[in-house]
Order: sequence, then structure tokens, then C-alpha cells
Amino acid sequence: MASNSILLLAIFLLATTKVFSYDEDLKTVTNPAPAPPVKTPTPAPPVKSPSYPPVTTPTTPPPQSPIVKPPTPTPTPSVKVPPSQPPSVKPPTYPSPPVVSPPVAPSPPTSPPAPVVKSKKDCIPLCDYRCQLHSRKRLCMRACMTCCDRCKCVPPGTYGNREKCGKCYTDMLTHGNKYKCP
Repeated sequence: MASNSILLLAIFLLATTKVFSYDEDLKTVTNPAPAPPVKTPTPAPPVKSPSYPPVTTPTTPPPQSPIVKPPTPTPTPSVKVPPSQPPSVKPPTYPSPPVVSPPVAPSPPTSPPAPVVKSKKDCIPLCDYRCQLHSRKRLCMRACMTCCDRCKCVPPGTYGNREKCGKCYTDMLTHGNKYKCP
């Protein structure tokens, strides 16, 4: 925006100087004056600002729009509503809930009873199943075979359930006072 105004100003000044110099050239051509005997510096003639035609304002007033009045509301006839009684509200009737007996506690899952062991040969498959997931299978097998031979029982599953074989199986300890039976 500023560069546009500077450009317009430069064009305006260039045009006025050309017009001014053109007028001087015409004066010197039409009035040949003799050369002055002594040259003295002459002051530069004053620069006249360009004159623009005066701005005129229109004398006719702008057309006025007609004034529109808002319509007046028409009175509505008032209707009297007879006082009504509030409707009688009955509380909702729900069916009575059915009689529910208290829940029965589920019975704990029963594990299969410990198989009966009659000889040392019966202990081998039972101890093999019991020790299949143990990290030290040979150590587990040796301890299980000892407990099975003494207590005549191997607990079901691969871990826990030691109480199924009774006090003999649960109370057997090693020399380091740790439980012997897996």
C-alpha cells in the first residue's frame, strides 16, 4: 500500500516538472530576449502547485424511502378457561415380586479321591503324573516314591491336595525341616 502511494507521488512529480519545463521553453521561443550584458544569478521561480477543479456537492437531496409503520396488533378476544380439577393421580401398581428363596452356596469342587496304593509298583504311574511338571523331575520322583511307599498314597493332580493323603503325607519332613512329600 505504501509503495503504491510512493510510486504515484513520483509519477506526479515527474509529470509536473515536464510540464513546467515545457512552459519555460515556450516562453523563451515566443519572447526572444537579448542576452543580458552581465550575468547575475537569478532566483528560481516559485513552483506553482497544480490546481484542481473545485469539488461540487450535489444539490439534490437523496431520495427518501417511504416510512413504513409497523402494523398495530389486533386485540385477541380473551377466552376464560373454566377452572378444572387436577386429575386424580393414582400411584402405579406393580405386581408383587415373586418369593425368592435365599441362594444356596455352591459346594466346593471335589477332587477325585486319592487312589489306593497296594504295592510299590502302583506308585510308579501315580508319582510319574504327579512330578511331570516339576523342574527337578528325578528329585521329585525319588521323594514321591518314598512317601508313597510309607503312606500308601499319592495326592491327585500335579501340585497341592496334600491333605487328601492324611497326616502321614503332610507331616513327613526332610533333614532340613522342609516338607518331604511333593
